[in-house]
Amino acid sequence: MSILTDIQKSNFGGKKLLAILVDPDDVLDVDHLVKELKNSPPNLILVGGSVITKNNFELVVTTLSNAEIAPVVLFPGDASQIAKDADGVLLLSLISGRNPEYLIGQHVKAARHIKDWGKEVIPTSYILLNGGNVTTVQKVSETHPISQMDIDLIIDTALAGQQMGHQLLYLETGSGALETVSLEVISSVKQMLSLPLIVGGGIKSVEKARAIWESGATLIVIGTAFEKGGINLEDLLLQRDQLNGN
Repeated sequence: MSILTDIQKSNFGGKKLLAILVDPDDVLDVDHLVKELKNSPPNLILVGGSVITKNNFELVVTTLSNAEIAPVVLFPGDASQIAKDADGVLLLSLISGRNPEYLIGQHVKAARHIKDWGKEVIPTSYILLNGGNVTTVQKVSETHPISQMDIDLIIDTALAGQQMGHQLLYLETGSGALETVSLEVISSVKQMLSLPLIVGGGIKSVEKARAIWESGATLIVIGTAFEKGGINLEDLLLQRDQLNGN
């Protein structure tokens, strides 16, 4: 079963999924990371970052892939973040902004490489929302996030992505955001779209994660809170399993 098919099937059946986002620049000991994730395996492992400065991107992807914990999916900040051993890639279009570089520019640069790579490509609408501070993705993309008060604009933007043929919708407030995507935004978007909904950014507690799942997210993404030890992965998986009736 493809990665996308599994997410779509989960969305249709009301099943909740968890992804851990790994920024290679923040990985000090990849073997320790593997051990942590093996002890409490998520449904997906996303790898990528807004800016990658270290030379360990391929190493992190290959090590995680060889560990066979969960599918390893690229979450690329630019065209350079394609690694041969990943299982797939979220081909992100930053449709909340108007910078052509992140709407199509980086995609053109990566297109031939992705074709030769031959792994699963999942077109994904990426919408950056205001999370209370200026995040790295905002600085790098040189775009402005959408206010969470403007729910109509968020819905219209999401609908445009669905109508363009994107297969997933990712609502994000950015790594290290002060605020998560609001429950009102999540439930409002969920009512209007049929796409599986991914939510990330600023999720720092198990309680908040559960509330986001209950509001309509199919897949939640935890990055900074996992990296800094601010959230217990076992407890998070327990909440997921409870919601799934396990």
